[in-house]
Amino acid sequence: MIDIRNLSRRRFLELGGAAGATLGLAQAGMLGKARAASFAPVAEEDAVIAFGYVGPTSDEGWTWTHEQGRQAVQAAFPKAKTVFVENIPYSADASRTFRQFVSEGAHMVITNSNYGDFMYDVAKNAPETAFLHCDDRTLADNMGVFYPSHWYPSYVTGVAAGTMSKSGKLGYIASFPVPTTFTGSNAFLMGARSVNPNATLQVIVINSWFDPQASTQAARALIDNGADVLFGIMDEPGYLQVAEQRGAKAVMLNTDSRKYGPNAYVSSIMFDFRKFFVDQVRARLDGSWKSGQFLLPFGDGTDRDAWGQTVPADAASAGDKAREKILGGWSPFTGEIKNNKGEVKVAAGQTMSETDLYNWNWSIDGVSGL
Repeated sequence: MIDIRNLSRRRFLELGGAAGATLGLAQAGMLGKARAASFAPVAEEDAVIAFGYVGPTSDEGWTWTHEQGRQAVQAAFPKAKTVFVENIPYSADASRTFRQFVSEGAHMVITNSNYGDFMYDVAKNAPETAFLHCDDRTLADNMGVFYPSHWYPSYVTGVAAGTMSKSGKLGYIASFPVPTTFTGSNAFLMGARSVNPNATLQVIVINSWFDPQASTQAARALIDNGADVLFGIMDEPGYLQVAEQRGAKAVMLNTDSRKYGPNAYVSSIMFDFRKFFVDQVRARLDGSWKSGQFLLPFGDGTDRDAWGQTVPADAASAGDKAREKILGGWSPFTGEIKNNKGEVKVAAGQTMSETDLYNWNWSIDGVSGL
């Protein structure tokens, strides 16, 4: 089990020497082995499951998708009590919120964005509570991590984008220079370059997950610089709306947001945490839950959305062919792969592991701005 602390969507440090086994795509699993812990079973009617969110449940994005998971848990275990808190800041207030969950009898705490630093001390002092947090590397015997393998649908939509782009210039609105954005932007351009080897990707970092004004400004700048297909990692549809206004195209993240730009919408990288959350809560209730780094696989937790109404048949077909190959076991992340300084980072014939992809911290050749 890799235990890499302080590397997350929020805080990016250089990763060195990490290695891990490749995760099969057929079923959900873990990067490495489960960590041992012992939990007493809990009767459904006595169970309290708490959820902590970085944003509002109405964001139609990252937090909304996790809230669908909570609702699925409540439906699966109607006698259990589920509670949630929105807009938890990255501060001591987060730790106080988690301690409050424990004091109110939570048997499991699930959070959706990089609260490992604030959760760790709480978890150490609450051994009978299971903690599960998204996109982080901080682990304990009663504290696990989960994340969707979004790099595969990012590649697939990149294939479609490369087919559709007339300029060969793509744009990406990034939140922060963290592995999530490196992986998403790299995968997107690799997909585009599979059909247009000369395609490039310009990135603008706005230092926020949710800033509609900054994301729309970035989108306008990218289009002004020649990009005709946009992608990004925002929790709102601002850059899709700009693409609609400017006659460009856009690939989105989290949810089907085509209503905000029906002519610009290409697809979205979709996340579905419902089955995973239900399975994790069930394991906690029956006493079998174990900590680990859980990766939701392509086709079962993350996938592309249905193609938009203006996506040409050839672009959709090219993307679908790539999708079927990946679901069949092929990895597009096989060397030779160079970084944007011309250095070989993945040797010819070498395939990046799921751990490599989860922790990607450099831009490939053709990416600028990140």
